[in-house]
Amino acid sequence: MKEKEHQCIEWKESWQDEYLKWICGYANAYGGTIYIGTDDNAKDLLERIPNKITDTMGIIADVNLLYKGELEYLQIIVDKYPSLISFRGKYYYRSGSTMREITGKELERTLLKTQGRTWDGVPLPKLSVNDLKQDAIQLFKEKAVKRGRLTKEEVSVEDAILMDNLHLIDEDGYLIRAAMLAFYKDPEKWVTGSYIKIGYFGKSDSDLVY
Repeated sequence: MKEKEHQCIEWKESWQDEYLKWICGYANAYGGTIYIGTDDNAKDLLERIPNKITDTMGIIADVNLLYKGELEYLQIIVDKYPSLISFRGKYYYRSGSTMREITGKELERTLLKTQGRTWDGVPLPKLSVNDLKQDAIQLFKEKAVKRGRLTKEEVSVEDAILMDNLHLIDEDGYLIRAAMLAFYKDPEKWVTGSYIKIGYFGKSDSDLVY
């Protein structure tokens, strides 16, 4: 049975890129679900829509193909994100049955709430400790002990406790991007084009030796 539309549910006859604004608005509000009617391109949309969401907003949404009889339709589940999400430089918010852009003083107040975060400190609600590579974590433990950065006792804890002790979990209990870059097997799933560069610095932060 078709769920009625309300603040957290939206039905659309077919996919349009304009609906990325809706996804941004849900992420900035309380989360939500969009149902999209499809034609023969359902499988193509299953790949294109998640890529568009990640490429334009840097977030992950669940996109599922569902059936009702012989009819196919897509379900896009968007989580609420603790940090403000932008779409092509603009911020949207789902309020009641409308999608509106956040601007001016309201945007300023909202951004102030997320002050103090660096790029690598942004939380990733859909990433869990169980998703991290065990061999990478184990290698980190061995090298940390060998180089005297941590003791055997400090690394002999559950992975979640270790991540928290390394300040890779934020105040709401979410892993941050730094954890993803260091320990996830495919960082580009979360941030397109992401990579790590390691530099050796001299006497100051501006003295990059190599």
